[in-house]
Amino acid sequence: MGIIVQKFGGTSVADIERIRHVATIVKKEVELGNQVVVVVSAMAGTTNQLVNWASEVSGLQEDEALKEYDSIVSSGEQVTSGLLALTLQSDGVRARSWLGWQLGMVTDCIHSKA
Repeated sequence: MGIIVQKFGGTSVADIERIRHVATIVKKEVELGNQVVVVVSAMAGTTNQLVNWASEVSGLQEDEALKEYDSIVSSGEQVTSGLLALTLQSDGVRARSWLGWQLGMVTDCIHSKA
């Protein structure tokens, strides 16, 4: 049929049960014959915790620190995408999580704002 892009924010993937619910939504589109691209946020509260930890160990003022900030903060989405892919696989749906760089996505070099 078509390519469908679905975006699920932090409260939609707040915990494992909510991730399972998202997987059912994605699976329905796949069963309709669509190719589905899913974009997920970190699980609810995760980004705030990651930012707090980064701030606790660094002033985050220098460019090098901001590069690490980006790496730390993006890890929340990495966890969610991996959990969703595993859930979909368990439901018989072919799925794989990807990081932006693996897909050739490029942003600017303004760290912490890209």
